[in-house]
Amino acid sequence: MSKHQARWDETRHTLGMDEMDTTHREFIDQVAALIASGNAEFPALFQALVNHTREHFTAEGKLMRETKYRGLPEHEAEHHRVLGELQQLNRSLKRGHLPLVRAYVKEGLPEWFDTHLAMMDSALVLHLKKQQA
Repeated sequence: MSKHQARWDETRHTLGMDEMDTTHREFIDQVAALIASGNAEFPALFQALVNHTREHFTAEGKLMRETKYRGLPEHEAEHHRVLGELQQLNRSLKRGHLPLVRAYVKEGLPEWFDTHLAMMDSALVLHLKKQQA
């Protein structure tokens, strides 16, 4: 059993920026819905996750640019990598590789989310809070 669960953890996941926290909570909810879904609804839910993630990353990128965030290159490279992975998996899914994509959603995504939040998004929030001070 992975220590990373697709479940919102108030202490670990809340960063104290409402908009970001809402988006992150939606992401976790979508991952949890995917894990619980049947094979018939999985592809549409996965497509919705890809779309949500693209919007989420675009909004965060805009925020980083507007506030001249120094960590932007690394943070955005990570966003591009993960979105690329999701798009690649979506293509695999369309070719019938459901077990592969299910495994990624269950194992890879919650772990990536926890790490990304702890390392990159928390640093971004510190930067944003300084800007507002």
